[in-house]
Amino acid sequence: MQNALDLFRLDNKVALVSGSASGLGAAIATALAQAGATVACHGNRRPADDTAAAINAAGGKAHAFQADLSATDGAEHLFNQVLASLSRVDILINNAGTIHRAAAEEVALEDWDRVLQVNLTSPFQLSQLAARNMIPRGHGKIVNIASLLSFQGGIRVPAYSASKGGIAQLTKALANEWAPKGIQVNAIAPGYFATTNTEALQADETRNRQILERIPAARWGQPQDLAGAALFLSSAASDYVTGTILTVDGGWMGR
Repeated sequence: MQNALDLFRLDNKVALVSGSASGLGAAIATALAQAGATVACHGNRRPADDTAAAINAAGGKAHAFQADLSATDGAEHLFNQVLASLSRVDILINNAGTIHRAAAEEVALEDWDRVLQVNLTSPFQLSQLAARNMIPRGHGKIVNIASLLSFQGGIRVPAYSASKGGIAQLTKALANEWAPKGIQVNAIAPGYFATTNTEALQADETRNRQILERIPAARWGQPQDLAGAALFLSSAASDYVTGTILTVDGGWMGR
């Protein structure tokens, strides 16, 4: 009988983690590398050199790439770079994301389009490219990063909410199509995590207090809190899990 812990090993796997220059993506990339994967670390505005260097310094294997996922050809540019360097992708983590905060009536169409391109269209494009690479081999893992706003409406972030609601439904749609081909597609919905995207909320004394009062764990999530969920959904331990959205939120959704 196979040791249960061995199911979480990612030896000889190639993982692409978009948006892994810092924050949640860097924590996910590090976890996958610690489990044995060779990791393609992506930065949107700059290469994810620091993440890749830290992984390599710790004895892991990582390469840094840069592509602008707000551009319509950004996903293809990124994927082609990774294929040229690493030959294949076994695991895709669609983590890159952006947010635009404004009253709904004041959101410019260009800001709406940019958020949807980064948060929803580029993940779909990367998933298509990854599936085409995975299907001939009969196995693969795709993990999307959703949000609590995949379930709730939020305030002053209409494009972000629309994109994250879309990513949850996209996860289910792709899971339905690709499960028979050996590809599991799942999503993680992080709660309130201490990252650059939430700096304004953390600095707002009233909102920070309100958020902490709602979280049963009574703290903001830290990037490493996402590592276990990402490793599970990227490994053979989740081979019979597909189309699910796993909340990692300190209990927020159960409140």
